Amino acid sequence: MIQQYLPAIKHGDSTQFFLMAGPCAIEGEEIALRIAERVVKMTDKYEIPYIFKGSYRKANRSRSDSFTGIGDEKALKILEKVGRTFGVPTVTDIHESHEAVIAGAYVDVLQIPAFLCRQTELLTAAAETGKVVNIKKGQFLSAASMKFAVDKVKDAGNDRVFLTDRGNTFGYQDLIVDFRGLPEMRTFGVPTVMDCTHSLQQPNQTSGVTGGKPELIETIAKAAIAVGADGLFIETHPDPANAKSDGANMLHLDLLEGLLEKLVRIREAIS
Repeated sequence: MIQQYLPAIKHGDSTQFFLMAGPCAIEGEEIALRIAERVVKMTDKYEIPYIFKGSYRKANRSRSDSFTGIGDEKALKILEKVGRTFGVPTVTDIHESHEAVIAGAYVDVLQIPAFLCRQTELLTAAAETGKVVNIKKGQFLSAASMKFAVDKVKDAGNDRVFLTDRGNTFGYQDLIVDFRGLPEMRTFGVPTVMDCTHSLQQPNQTSGVTGGKPELIETIAKAAIAVGADGLFIETHPDPANAKSDGANMLHLDLLEGLLEKLVRIREAIS
């Protein structure tokens, strides 16, 4: 399914899941290339189609002193270099309509953050670039309501849309995943993705720094594959404790290959 959206993507077939993975934020060229190189080796080994993920700017931090980025152009050029160096598509998120054309000049997939998934002008601007548009489901929305977000992109003349679930708000400081949503969103005729790391966030902590439960990433990923997710979104880092953004819910890079091996076996079992 993924090949019709990103024809140049490497490896895999119509029965295999694809992977969107990388650091939360672009912290620098060396670490971005190091993460990409390791993940490419893993996805090559298991023939998993791969899209490198990295935010060029973090615009939705709780505290004003939180890390937001190394500079827009610098980070976008790093994303472009990752894609060119390893021959993989890249994805980054945008927050305002004017960013669509800017970011679209460097990456293959434009991501709409969950909090902004109802913003018509943002969705339309992303669609009009002709890039693939990955829309994250709002924590406050049902799976069924995401049909209207898909329609906004398609009405703007772009049929290349992904939908990504990242859990539902559960109280003030937790999220919960309703796995009925993945097959429901698939009925809209677009690839559905499970965000295995953000769905384990614990937002709104009194410290102003988001917490998380990374020990449950494997559980979320296995369940998502079992119910038929087309893709997985996993933020990963070689040193999550010292990552500049969202380290509390990222998967340690050393654990990714073992997880992918298990997930490939699950996919084979249900295909």
